[in-house]
Amino acid sequence: MWMPDLLPEGVSSLGLMLLLFTTFVAGVVYGFAGFGAALIFLPVAARIVPLEVAIAVFNISAVASVFTVVPQAWGKVDRPALALQIGLACLAAVAGIWVLKTADVTWLRWTVIAVIGVTLLALVSGWRYQARPGRATRGAVGLGAGFLGGATGLLGPVVVIFQLAGQDGAEKNRATTLVFLTVTSILLLPLMALQGVITWAVVPLGLILLLPYGLGSWIGRLMFRPGNERAYRVTAYVLVAVAMVLGLPLFDAV
Repeated sequence: MWMPDLLPEGVSSLGLMLLLFTTFVAGVVYGFAGFGAALIFLPVAARIVPLEVAIAVFNISAVASVFTVVPQAWGKVDRPALALQIGLACLAAVAGIWVLKTADVTWLRWTVIAVIGVTLLALVSGWRYQARPGRATRGAVGLGAGFLGGATGLLGPVVVIFQLAGQDGAEKNRATTLVFLTVTSILLLPLMALQGVITWAVVPLGLILLLPYGLGSWIGRLMFRPGNERAYRVTAYVLVAVAMVLGLPLFDAV
């Protein structure tokens, strides 16, 4: 029914349905908040397929956001600053991908959960910095985001904390993280292919998930209201917390 021969090993019909639903929810979160899709998708997907496969199919499916949410966000970002962050993120991701290929899978899953937890605590604390960040700070953010994204698939946490700790409002924060994550994810695709993370075996699943991700991100974009910052933050916090609990390796079947 779902052409199982084209899907990665271990993906059952039930597993595929769960991936489709999770991808849709991740897309809604991304379209609404401008981040959080990987935080929702990876903990769930890593219980169905190896983390390396989950990261690969997620990056392929996320291409849909180029058409559903990026055009509306493009005019609201600081493009030179964002270009610096994206360029350095791609450089640092090479080292991160190497870690992904060589590290223990269980350790990586715990790393993903730890990153989610730290991110959530930082966002809920409401801390803000007052100074205007310079090129060096933005460059460091790009390097940190790229390494973490290559190693765990989570490009967002470093950039999200950086943006939400600043003085920008919900609309600019959402636009900045959204464009950074989408563009960087696409640029990482050839790097992941060169290092063997993306292979022909994972492409069909990534393409199947394009539709629910695109639909979800489009719906999420329609739900976003620039003036309602509380709803913007609280919704993301709750969904990230749910994803963290679902992804705990402690709950794996023995």
